[in-house]
Amino acid sequence: MMTKWATRFLQMAELVASWSKDPSTRVGAVITENNRIVSLGFNGYPHGISDSAETDNREMKLLKTLHAEENAILHAKRDLSSCEIWVTHFPCPNCAAKIIQTGLRAVHSPKPNEDFLSRWGDKIKVSQDMFEQAGVQVDWMQVD
Repeated sequence: MMTKWATRFLQMAELVASWSKDPSTRVGAVITENNRIVSLGFNGYPHGISDSAETDNREMKLLKTLHAEENAILHAKRDLSSCEIWVTHFPCPNCAAKIIQTGLRAVHSPKPNEDFLSRWGDKIKVSQDMFEQAGVQVDWMQVD
């Protein structure tokens, strides 16, 4: 059973994800402290970079795209060691490293479905192991 705040923050992450122009995967992240929003982020190209996601090939898109977690961390412009992050998709190892390095203490993410696990399960395992080693709490949210 998710708390009222957990539900709100995950809904906020889903709303923020909808702002992404990525045609294939839209990801949202919300950083909170004591039930207050500190920062938001979604996946996309950096400011001022022409958003040609439709014309760029997959490899070029991956090179140019900032992940939702990265954007939320960069936009926060403050110490995040007392904060938590809520994400629509479990962080990749690259984002896990940034979450750990900035001191975020918890990651909240919906339990991944079978399709997501079949595509990203190996990366999820790496991220999970990193979080465990670094003492970052992982909260797999049961979403109805």
